Amino acid sequence: MLAGANPTDIPAAAAAIAAATWTSLHLLEPSRSRRSIPAMVRLALLFLYQSVVAGVDVARRALDPRLPLRPGFVFYPTGLSRGMPRNVFTTLTSLLPGTVPTGEENGQLVYHCLDVEQPVVAELAAEEAALVRALYND
Repeated sequence: MLAGANPTDIPAAAAAIAAATWTSLHLLEPSRSRRSIPAMVRLALLFLYQSVVAGVDVARRALDPRLPLRPGFVFYPTGLSRGMPRNVFTTLTSLLPGTVPTGEENGQLVYHCLDVEQPVVAELAAEEAALVRALYND
């Protein structure tokens, strides 16, 4: 599309899309998980709510002349298996202000936080539970 559209390219593009889709579906691990639409909606609403609350908190701390920050690292013992489930979780939690997943140590996820005295581990547990209900409902 960036180089210009030519109607004669549509059959080749359609074949490439079909081949990529077929390949993707056959290379992915089979999943027995059921997706729950209501749980996915609750997860999205929880994410939006926590994003607003965390964003206001980060802004408040940044604008406060005393800059009330207690940065540090917390360890979160996730129950999600390595691979796609854990990657989805860390991607989701990386979008929330104030916490950033930085790695893994001894099977636990390591998060850098703006304030280690906040209930970060409890919030991560709530996010994980919502994600499991929404996507990994085995």
